[in-house]
Amino acid sequence: MSDQWYMPRRVPAGPITRACDPAAPTISLDQFLAVDIRVGTIVKAEPFPEARKPAYKLSIDFGPTLGTKRSSAQITVHCTPEELAGRQVAAVVNFPSRQIGKFISEVLTVGFPDQNSTVVLYDCWATISVAARHRSLASVAD
Repeated sequence: MSDQWYMPRRVPAGPITRACDPAAPTISLDQFLAVDIRVGTIVKAEPFPEARKPAYKLSIDFGPTLGTKRSSAQITVHCTPEELAGRQVAAVVNFPSRQIGKFISEVLTVGFPDQNSTVVLYDCWATISVAARHRSLASVAD
């Protein structure tokens, strides 16, 4: 992946209509900041045929402090394993591990449903340092 800035994919003009879930209950800024969301680079992606829903097994590098973690991600509609290698993703790294069949998912990769309710990875518009932690854009968090 290049260190150059790049423009994100553009969506068609007008709203993408989809039934949305209601807003979750309000949380405090401290509760939000307790969720440790980091940027990592996918170093390996492979099919996960044992999963109930189509998914890939991801190995994500979060740098020397956190190391490489594994995640199961239901992102098979929009990408292939070959397209994922080298791609940056956001993931929650402080949830407990979850067993999915014989696979242990150590982090929760961040994605959002598209208009057809299939999962799309969160996409960064610039290259970010591996292991960078999310920051609130609100000045109260500084």
